[in-house]
Amino acid sequence: MPTTPSQTAAPTPLKVARAAFDALTKKDLDTLSEFQTEDTVDDFVAIGEVRGKASIRRFFDELFAAFPDFEITVDRIVADRTTAIVQWQAMGTFYGGKFQGIEPTRRNVQIRGVDVMEITDGRIVRDTIYYDGASFARQIGLLPHSGSGVDQALLSVFNTVTRLRQRRS
Repeated sequence: MPTTPSQTAAPTPLKVARAAFDALTKKDLDTLSEFQTEDTVDDFVAIGEVRGKASIRRFFDELFAAFPDFEITVDRIVADRTTAIVQWQAMGTFYGGKFQGIEPTRRNVQIRGVDVMEITDGRIVRDTIYYDGASFARQIGLLPHSGSGVDQALLSVFNTVTRLRQRRS
């Protein structure tokens, strides 16, 4: 059973990160929320900021509904007195509900990422989550595969538009 801030004196950032990711692995959002505050910010660099315990829970509820077979594995955690850094891998199939307004595509996704968690008094104050958003978008079918004909055509159109804009300036 994970240690929560309400059960002991403030656990170390290493213990908080381990327990928070253990809860995430189990899709246990009640336990995960015990490590957050009403002002906690999850900054998904590829998507944007999610502010507050309730909003963060809604984000993960949507993620788990969209990817019912979602799995996350922690590769490494390093920490000091105020920060924990978690390297992870996640996978799942986009066959449930919408995610970020995108209809499910039934495609498999595998991504790697890193969380930089700022922790005060046993609570996550800010979590900055880094992963390759373009790779994620390609895997769900939102963007074409890198190097494909469609990708090359989009790149060509983009470059043409850029050159035209530069000529006007």
